[in-house]
Amino acid sequence: MAISDVAQYAHLNRTDIESLGAELDAIRSEIEESLGARDAAYIRRTIAFQRTLEVAARLLIAAGRSKVSWVAGTAALAFAKSVENMEIGHNVGHGQWDWMNDPEIHSNTWEWDMAGLSAQWRYSHNYEHHVFTNVIDMDHDLGFGVMRMTSDQPWEPRHRMQPLRNLLLALGFEWGIALHGVHAAQDRVQSDGEKKAQSRAVVKKIGRQMVKDYVVFPALSRSRWRRTLGANFTANIARNLWAYVVIFCGHFPDGAEKFAAEVVEEESKAEWYLRQMLGTANFDAGPLMAFASGHLCYQVEHHLFPDLPSNRLPQVALRVRALCEKFDLPYTSGSLSSQYLQTLRTIHRLARPDGDDGHRRGTFLRRNRGEHLVD
Repeated sequence: MAISDVAQYAHLNRTDIESLGAELDAIRSEIEESLGARDAAYIRRTIAFQRTLEVAARLLIAAGRSKVSWVAGTAALAFAKSVENMEIGHNVGHGQWDWMNDPEIHSNTWEWDMAGLSAQWRYSHNYEHHVFTNVIDMDHDLGFGVMRMTSDQPWEPRHRMQPLRNLLLALGFEWGIALHGVHAAQDRVQSDGEKKAQSRAVVKKIGRQMVKDYVVFPALSRSRWRRTLGANFTANIARNLWAYVVIFCGHFPDGAEKFAAEVVEEESKAEWYLRQMLGTANFDAGPLMAFASGHLCYQVEHHLFPDLPSNRLPQVALRVRALCEKFDLPYTSGSLSSQYLQTLRTIHRLARPDGDDGHRRGTFLRRNRGEHLVD
């Protein structure tokens, strides 16, 4: 059931919550005060690496003669796209590097290499999702409008198709994000003209992406256009699948709680911190996987401090985990496979009407005890 009293659920009194908030504020202040040349060099180095890798991958795809070179080039392109999407685009869009005052690496100017518009995504994600994380009917990332992710959401017959919708969302995750962003943008405006303008803007962005990946680059390959076309399509699908898995494993495994709308009424900053800690989940990752995931393996820390540079999250995680132990709070984490399997189980379970699982389990147990059933 959705949590309606966060303090009671966490077994903390108001003094405890304010103390927790003060300690988290102190962590934020220390990180902000220590930002400098090394952090700026990190993001510039990451951007240079990603662009170099993408160029090398496209050259390997276009110039290679063997299947091995196609597979290697496609894998490198998929990795480059994932890094651009998550470690660069997502994090720059959060304003993590705005303190540098670099007009090229700023949340207001960066446009990422995927179907959705960064400007539309920033509202739906930075505001709706991060402010109202996992709050039912307020956080529209909770199922992205196409899936039921908690039993507090009423079951409808359309939810029977949820496993299929989940698969389609995974394969076309960038398109789901694009639609999600434009719908949020349209909800902000009043007139039909403004709504149409938002639609036109995302259609233009989609058009540019389609032309770049499926017309320009294949055309540059001339007689080998099919090889390039297939590589671009495969790399985009791989990037979509990876982004989908990372995002879902940070919000929907067991332990990532859901909340009733009343919890945000007169919510203090400390209470907001606490809700982020209860409503998100991490997955275990080494440095390479952390980099490939945009450091969103530290989803708990990212939700506490969404505008702190991603390269600092491993450092922050050590202190957040210690705070969880100090205040006897859960710190939800596990292997990537475990977190995803838990998420997948939830998606399939909630595709059925409430009571279906219980009835079937009870039926199975009674039959195994030899009891006669009349349905």
